[in-house]
Amino acid sequence: MTEDKIIDDATETIAQSEGKVKPSRKLYIESYGCQMNFADSEIVASILAKEGFTTTKSVTDADVIFLNTCSIREKAELTVRNRIKGFRKNKLKNRDLIIGVLGCMAERMKKTLLEEEKLVDLVVGPDAYRDLPNLLTEAEGGQKAVNVLLSRDETYADVSPVRLDKNGVSGFISITRGCDNMCSFCVVPFTRGRERSRNPLSIVAEAKDLCAKGYKEVTLLGQNVDSYRWNITNKGDVVDPSIPTTNFAQLMAMVAEVAPDMRIRFSTSHPKDMTDEVLHTMAKYNNICKYIHLPVQSGSTEVLTRMNRGYSREWYFDRIKAIRRIMPNCAISTDVITGFCSETEEQHEETLSLMEEIRYHFAYMFFYSERPKTLAERKFEDDIPLETKKRRLQDVIDLQQKHSHDFNRDMVGKSTVVLIEKLSKKSDEFLCGRNDQNVMVVFPKEDYQIGQYVKVKVEDCSSATLLGKVTGISTTAC
Repeated sequence: MTEDKIIDDATETIAQSEGKVKPSRKLYIESYGCQMNFADSEIVASILAKEGFTTTKSVTDADVIFLNTCSIREKAELTVRNRIKGFRKNKLKNRDLIIGVLGCMAERMKKTLLEEEKLVDLVVGPDAYRDLPNLLTEAEGGQKAVNVLLSRDETYADVSPVRLDKNGVSGFISITRGCDNMCSFCVVPFTRGRERSRNPLSIVAEAKDLCAKGYKEVTLLGQNVDSYRWNITNKGDVVDPSIPTTNFAQLMAMVAEVAPDMRIRFSTSHPKDMTDEVLHTMAKYNNICKYIHLPVQSGSTEVLTRMNRGYSREWYFDRIKAIRRIMPNCAISTDVITGFCSETEEQHEETLSLMEEIRYHFAYMFFYSERPKTLAERKFEDDIPLETKKRRLQDVIDLQQKHSHDFNRDMVGKSTVVLIEKLSKKSDEFLCGRNDQNVMVVFPKEDYQIGQYVKVKVEDCSSATLLGKVTGISTTAC
């Protein structure tokens, strides 16, 4: 040990004894909503790790409790509010406990949460996480701490996330933040700000770091990954001729080349921006999973216009045809909203007919929930009765379950490569993981380990899961 190290250690010990340095504290964080929120929680954990915080899975051990929130749907907000009220009981046992709300609910509900209902001590928006150390100091001093300012350039590109998923198999990499698509039903542009892209070299470096740590899969995240652009303006002009430009297809190739045995996924695509170049890149690289989540929201061009989605029913079909022409084995999933403002029965039937023609592998399905500050709230009347919304949603769910089961049944008797992710929820005697088409596969544990690629012969299925038996170790990722 050097003399300088001895002096530094002694100085730190004296400072702690004099109360100048706080001892290690514990952070408990829950994430709700999209994968972006889960990735943001890892950024928060990293920023606070430099302030002496370690993460804990025990609420009772925590000095700070954060809920990283979602405002996309009313149900998500109600879930978070109820959770906060439950955490308030911990305050009775620990008066120094700090409770904070992060993310998308922060800007919209800061006054309600902090002042009117006094449920939390701290409210922080998704672009203000670097300010957390200062805000915690304010909250610990008895002040109500808040920072919900949005940024035009914050990407956290220099922050190395603390990976909160302890299985060490799958990791998220944010490639963009914010969104420029003003879909009339969506609150994201108002809670996450304008779209901006990360430096591609920082993304590749993060992928290399994950690979070095043994991760077998990375998911590139953005509200609209297809509009990723580096050194390119929205109009397609080059910003700085001395710096290479990078679009999403090129970025995906750069990440795929980090390691041929590491799977690459991405989420989410937008139909108006997905190019054939992206599809050809996916087809070229074996380790890019053949799965695309392509939200349609509605099968009616008139409804899509009111939603301000920027494409028609016909345009969407063109993108589906391109996917199947370039990658015939690619799985496609979607989002569907029923009961949007003034949706007629005929327009609802158009959604069902679109689903019948495309036959999605699976879907995320919801009835319309009006969100404050959105364009739809200002321009349209939420005029579809709840009972009608739910009936139409059930039509969509029933049809999708049939299509999902048909797809999975076609896999029975075939083999598929699976990345083992975890133990099955139903039994410790079984493992589970996804194939490259993003379908969950369950099989007997035997001697196989989490993180291995295995070949599984499918023997049975449900509408959501494939059941099978391992026939051997796979030498490829997909």
